[in-house]
Amino acid sequence: MSGPLAIQVRRLKTAYGDHVVHEDLDLDVREGEILGVIGASGTGKSVLLRAIVGLKEPSAGSVNVFGKDVLRLDEEARDALERRWGVMFQDGALFSNLTVRENVMIPMAEHTDMPRDLMKELADMKIRMAGLGPDAGNKYPSDLSGGMRKRAALARALALDPDLLFLDEPTAGLDPITAANFDALIVELQRALGLTVFLVTHDVDTLHAVCDRIAVLSDRKVIAVGTIPELRQQDHPWIQDYFGGPRGRAATAA
Repeated sequence: MSGPLAIQVRRLKTAYGDHVVHEDLDLDVREGEILGVIGASGTGKSVLLRAIVGLKEPSAGSVNVFGKDVLRLDEEARDALERRWGVMFQDGALFSNLTVRENVMIPMAEHTDMPRDLMKELADMKIRMAGLGPDAGNKYPSDLSGGMRKRAALARALALDPDLLFLDEPTAGLDPITAANFDALIVELQRALGLTVFLVTHDVDTLHAVCDRIAVLSDRKVIAVGTIPELRQQDHPWIQDYFGGPRGRAATAA
């Protein structure tokens, strides 16, 4: 699979004070692919996502999304680019005092001037697309199960019909059946909408079910990118442990 790049990261450095998370990190994400991002705890998977969407300012390097330099855009150009992506954070990040419908309407209110009635109608459509029932829009996050909260967060990420979807540990904390259903939903939406997906995960089953390619973070950078069979040929100890351990072997066998 080859083609235009949705994301191009070059020589990225991120740090918190004296603690360097990434250094000289390069990564390409192709338009229309689902790229999984894996790595041991502390390798900065979520930090990388946040740097790409502009929530964490890098110390050095460049980030281009759809050919635009994220770090050097003026406010108007930045707003236009942000409309092309949606983000689902690890914990859902739903506002507890707002209904699901109101949560999904937030990006619409922030980036558009459409009438409120139209926003409600579109929000309900996104809620259905995320696999929630017609009554979910009136509920609050506290009324939902963990899997339903994930779907509500996904509906909000889809609010502006994005070209690019960022998912941070979308199946974390879900039981295996709910996680498998969520994986299937991601694939269905990606194919139906032509999305590019940047997916941070630790779930081996998700990698097998969803991802076209996988990027491995270690030693402050991306050490390998490829399909699962290609990565299994790598001799890096962590990659061998990850895919060759009991969970990795079980996912491969399945």
